[in-house]
Amino acid sequence: MEKKFTHLDASGNPSMVDVGGKKTTRRTAKARSILILDDEILSHFEGDDIQTKKGPVFQTAIIAGVMAAKKTGDLIPLCHPIGMENCQIDIHINSDKEVVIECLATVTAKTGIEMEALTGASVAALTIYDMCKAFSHDIVIKETKLIQKTGGKKDFFSNE
Repeated sequence: MEKKFTHLDASGNPSMVDVGGKKTTRRTAKARSILILDDEILSHFEGDDIQTKKGPVFQTAIIAGVMAAKKTGDLIPLCHPIGMENCQIDIHINSDKEVVIECLATVTAKTGIEMEALTGASVAALTIYDMCKAFSHDIVIKETKLIQKTGGKKDFFSNE
């Protein structure tokens, strides 16, 4: 079977995918964003978070990521609005001193939830950037990628 872009009609115009005939299944997706912060920012790390005048960075990023995941259908033009059932965001610093954000989203629906997980992880990363830029603009959002998805036509697991 030849692969093709799903959001184009026969004439090549943008088109929302018709999911009316698809089976409702339990779907999950996990996405990850990784940031690199400089030592000046990391020096503000206390306990499990970075403290700023704007508040606790990771806690704020978690809230922002969940809010963004809930709005994915409004942000991405041809993305279906879905009734996301759960969204969990975990943020930690790994052994390479990178900030790792993982967003796990779930839904029982006719279409997947990858875009919600990717949006949640991305906006959490952008929130960390915004809250830490007063210390330094030497911040890199290194990557955002899908780690896994289950349900629907086929499952996906990244080789990491």
